[in-house]
Amino acid sequence: MSRSLLFVRLFARWPQLLLCAFVVASVTAATVAAWPGEDGKFPLPLKRVVMFSSGVGFFQHFGQVEGDAKVEMRFNVRDINDLLKSMVVMDFDGGTVSTVTYGSKDPITKTLKSFVIDLTTKPTLAQLLDQVRGEKVEIEAPSKITGVILGVETRRKKVGENEFIDIYMLNLVTDEGLRSIPLDTVSRIQLTNPQLNAELNKALATLASALATDKKAVSVSFLGKGKRNVQIGYIHETPVWKTTYRLVLPGDEKKAPLLQGWAIVENTTENDWTDVSLTLVSGRPISFIMDLYQPLYVPRPEEKLELFASLRPQTYGQDLAARDAEFLARREEARQLAGRAGAPPSALALQRREGEKAFKADADGRLDRPADGKALMEAEGDIDIRRGVQSVAQARDVGNFFQYEINTPVTLPRQQSAMLPIVNEEVQAARVSIYNPRVQPKHPLAGLRFTNSTNVHLMQGPITVFDGNVYAGDAKIEDLPPKSTRLLSYALDLETEVAPLAKSEPEQLVSVKIVKGVLHAMRKFTRAQEYTVKNSGRRTKTVLIEQPLDPNWKLVSPKEPAEKTRDMYRFAVEAKPGEPAKLVVQEERIESQQIAVFSMDDNSIRIYISSTAVSDKVKAALQEVIKRKHELALLAAERQRLEMRIREIEQDQARIRQNMAQLDRNSDLYKSYVNDFAAHEAEIKKTRSQIAALVDKEAGARKALDEYLMGLNLE
Repeated sequence: MSRSLLFVRLFARWPQLLLCAFVVASVTAATVAAWPGEDGKFPLPLKRVVMFSSGVGFFQHFGQVEGDAKVEMRFNVRDINDLLKSMVVMDFDGGTVSTVTYGSKDPITKTLKSFVIDLTTKPTLAQLLDQVRGEKVEIEAPSKITGVILGVETRRKKVGENEFIDIYMLNLVTDEGLRSIPLDTVSRIQLTNPQLNAELNKALATLASALATDKKAVSVSFLGKGKRNVQIGYIHETPVWKTTYRLVLPGDEKKAPLLQGWAIVENTTENDWTDVSLTLVSGRPISFIMDLYQPLYVPRPEEKLELFASLRPQTYGQDLAARDAEFLARREEARQLAGRAGAPPSALALQRREGEKAFKADADGRLDRPADGKALMEAEGDIDIRRGVQSVAQARDVGNFFQYEINTPVTLPRQQSAMLPIVNEEVQAARVSIYNPRVQPKHPLAGLRFTNSTNVHLMQGPITVFDGNVYAGDAKIEDLPPKSTRLLSYALDLETEVAPLAKSEPEQLVSVKIVKGVLHAMRKFTRAQEYTVKNSGRRTKTVLIEQPLDPNWKLVSPKEPAEKTRDMYRFAVEAKPGEPAKLVVQEERIESQQIAVFSMDDNSIRIYISSTAVSDKVKAALQEVIKRKHELALLAAERQRLEMRIREIEQDQARIRQNMAQLDRNSDLYKSYVNDFAAHEAEIKKTRSQIAALVDKEAGARKALDEYLMGLNLE
């Protein structure tokens, strides 16, 4: 299947659609606007703006054309990238879109090199003339001379007694012969070849266009008969639209708090918005920057012909029919998923849904204004922020997005901002005090357990809180879907004081078991945090105490917190006026310790024997281990004693040998030394025999202890 046929199949539902959406991108420009024609009117007025909270906006122009028409719009050069990646053009009444043309932006050096005369290196007049050698020129120096350029050379000219300068000489072939003319005497040079002269003018025009920083024309050609409704849309960077709220807490607790929300939008374009249909979308489509306006060239290898070229490895593309079948199968899967879950809106979907409706918009729609202007703050009673203010937005979910559609057309001059009311409803909010020692060690924060009881998705923003008719403080919320609840804090609760006290307890042995010579001990560590809450106010307060959540510690008391976040416990304490309220939060941690029983000393073993957490079987086994280790120690001590005796005898023999060397062999003392030496040898022999027997006993006792330990499996 050809690519063009595939394109037609993909957009069979919209046969008149030309989609020029190349890559979803975002540029840094702040102004993208359609500029008026010579009559001062816009060929396609701006009728719809969709602003996303991610900093991009979708602009739609609607109008009429007749017959074959070309609509020209002008954009800042820096905004062309945004236009190329997102432009959407539609003809609703049987016509077709032919082409979208715009001025190219080839790299200036590459464009200049395409001309016969190369201006890329900023050539001098001499270098320029040298490039057109062989061309016929007409010069004035000062008389008129016509000839063919032979070349340009430099000559040294004496200007003083010992001073010389280089001058350029233009060498021409004329009817009278060769002539050399100093360039500094030439006042005019005319290329007689019209084509070469045109190339030079084009190169100069290219240089001039590279310096231009004004607008570029973008032309859209429509083909058809009669008058037809057409539309052009595009995405570009816009300021993020923002939200701000006012929350009034009534003096009468039986009344519900009132929430009023405003959207702040900014028209940073160079054109006024007149009766524009405005939609504000809370969503975060992915945006990135890509340069599509700058032509790109891929380096290509240079191939040389060979008489006997060797074969190269081959690659083979996929069968187009199979590829199209896979593509259509993926499209069917996507349709099934969209039917089950709903797809997020795109700029194209928003345009298609609102296309015809834009032509029927009421051009005279305006925001309602109150008939009278009573003061916002009255002497008595609560602030009534609903007086004279009505929400002008309809809110609804659209897939993963949420949007506010402004009911009345918006008129906003260029470089101006506006606040539009989007929420004006009663909500649910309960007063609480929120204590976190990391935020404020002494006092909790006055706050609210706020529930979005409206049907509107509340986008993140600041909330100004009024308590009755008094400003109470500022709060901030993150994105809040309907029916969701969040905590808000807006002031320091000076009427309430919290005193934390950390408590620790000694570690406790929980259980002991022996498995194959290894003692497994479980120890419990306990910690506690006590909070004393003192309420000096006139009414009972609910104080939420926040404590960090450590996954290594288990909450023991209270059994469950009032609330639990990713990293915090929240415990609720009812604090009555003048009555201290206490909360003790107890946590424990169990640690496992493994020790080889053979390596343990007797004192350590006796500690486990004396513990009530150790079973009788384990205690008996540990006592047997102590007994056997004691017997093994006695054998080792006896062996060491005998080994020490042998070393003593050997030292005495060394002394005897030294003395015997100084004596007469027939002397009585010498003979006495011989008898002593013989007795020593007999004792050494006997002792070594005893040591060997002890070594065998010690090895046997050690082996028996090891076998005993490895055979243990006691709890």
